Amino acid sequence: MPFDPSDLMKDRLTDIGPPKYDRFFPPVIKDNYGKWKYHEILQPGVLVHVSETGAEVYTVRVGACRLVSVDLIRDICDIADKHCGGYVRWTTRNNIEFMVDDKSKLQPLIDDLKSRGNWFPLGGTGASVTNIVHTQGWVHCHTPAIDASGIVKSVMDELFDYFGSHKLPAQVRISLACCLNMCGAVHCSDIAILGVHRKPPFVEHERVQNVCEIPLVIAACPTAAIKPKKVGEYKSVEINNARCMF
Repeated sequence: MPFDPSDLMKDRLTDIGPPKYDRFFPPVIKDNYGKWKYHEILQPGVLVHVSETGAEVYTVRVGACRLVSVDLIRDICDIADKHCGGYVRWTTRNNIEFMVDDKSKLQPLIDDLKSRGNWFPLGGTGASVTNIVHTQGWVHCHTPAIDASGIVKSVMDELFDYFGSHKLPAQVRISLACCLNMCGAVHCSDIAILGVHRKPPFVEHERVQNVCEIPLVIAACPTAAIKPKKVGEYKSVEINNARCMF
């Protein structure tokens, strides 16, 4: 069909950007969009939202890590299919939320989650330690000073009891960033863990050409502190310490 300036979305086909958000709303959420009156926390990890129409949505929040296995995703989908009509959502802090539209469906959902051990811990609501968010780390980023997943797990292991309870005076948010770019928005959290480069990188000349593309390494430096260098038979790089931002 030709482009219609009076109806910009008519017959529009594209794979650019995310699909329209309301396509994935559970029916009760879509029917009551903009009509919610209030919500309550029934217990750690369990909320109820009440609409002006009298409709209710019960949400069960469970903690999850940022990087998950295919097997865990399949388990999540199985739980959503069994109890929630196939609907599931993730929060910005990597929690998983299962939603049901009737109180009679709530306890069977909770029992199912608890029967799976610590894979689906309830919590992260109210006066608790919410799930820790973190940046990419070594798995995907080329600028980290530290890795993320191991540190986050160690910290959360120590604070796990505070995730599934309301023992604290208020909600506490913890975040980790692997470098000073802070793409994990750690400056917006109550407690920040930040990896810092303390000295210029050490170059292992015999490994460089086998583990990275040298032109990309040179181009990636924002202060032009890296330049190519030939060391014997090895193609490598050299660091100008005076220009290095670290």
